[in-house]
Amino acid sequence: MPWSNQDGPRGPGGQNPWGTPGPWNAGGGNNTPPNLEEFLRRSQQRLQSAMPGGFGAKGLAVLALAAVLLWLLSGFYIVATNQVGLNLVFGRFTGKTNEGLNYNLPYPVGSVIKLAVTDLQATDIGSTLRIDSRTQVDVPEESLMLTGDENIADVKFRVIWKIDDLHPEDYAFNVSNPPATVKAVAESAMREIVGRSQIQKLLTAERKVIEPAVQDLMQRVLDSYKAGVKVVQVQLLSVDPPASVISAFRDVTAAQQDRDRLKNEAEGYANKVVPEARGQAARIQQEAEAYREQTVAEAKGQASRFDQIYEQYKKAPDVTRERLYLETMERVLGGADKTIVDKNGTQGVVPYLPLGGNQKAGGAK
Repeated sequence: MPWSNQDGPRGPGGQNPWGTPGPWNAGGGNNTPPNLEEFLRRSQQRLQSAMPGGFGAKGLAVLALAAVLLWLLSGFYIVATNQVGLNLVFGRFTGKTNEGLNYNLPYPVGSVIKLAVTDLQATDIGSTLRIDSRTQVDVPEESLMLTGDENIADVKFRVIWKIDDLHPEDYAFNVSNPPATVKAVAESAMREIVGRSQIQKLLTAERKVIEPAVQDLMQRVLDSYKAGVKVVQVQLLSVDPPASVISAFRDVTAAQQDRDRLKNEAEGYANKVVPEARGQAARIQQEAEAYREQTVAEAKGQASRFDQIYEQYKKAPDVTRERLYLETMERVLGGADKTIVDKNGTQGVVPYLPLGGNQKAGGAK
């Protein structure tokens, strides 16, 4: 739609917006375009008149320098105590910074990625948190695993991990989705460890062995990926048979516990009886050895005594025979009640009965 004298705007004195006198379309049908160069020139003159010193090349240089300084100052940034900063220049990693005030070239030349390397993160496998009700919901496709004896175990566990503070750049650049990678590696490692074990051992003795084994396997796999993740702990939340057969497995577990209890009681009784029998056998053996030593010693003593008497007998046979006779009679008759009567002086001796011995016997009755 062309401009016309009737509806076109006019400035003071009948001038058009570009400062030229006369109508925009003077002469009716001749359409004259606006003079842009004249408009820019007049605008610059008005700006120079508004500024006392004028606005030339120096002013533009000052404004450009101020803009550059402000741009460079915008490169300062602060890293929190739990963070590590990764400096990028044109998208290339150039170094990492610790907590405090740091500097990097500002956007769009440089950028900074801040990672919380001391914060612990938890990933649950086999269950998930329902946001609306804040309750744990089972995820069977993650928790059901095949054991080494071809049974199915329902394993739910939690992995606590954090960003490796020694290699945070690996976490930022080598893996596109580190939390999903940690979850996938954890599930794979648990399935491998469970696949080597039997269901009964998983339900009882080997539960505490699984946790460090899975943690070690996860760390080795993540290190091979250079994922920049440090596995802090693996926690088994539950290890159960499937819900459809859980009652039967509980009965089996109870029977095994009873078996172990009875076995322990039998072993305790054996540990009590066997040492006593061994002690008695050792005592009898020691008594027999002592009796043997005593008998042998007595026999050796008698043999030595006989040898000594024989030596004396060879020197004085009569004296030795009489001495042996007296010693033998003393040993035989020493403890018996007796009355000795000389056979040569028996006249005048009245025989008597040993009434004293009979009275003692009657009193005893």
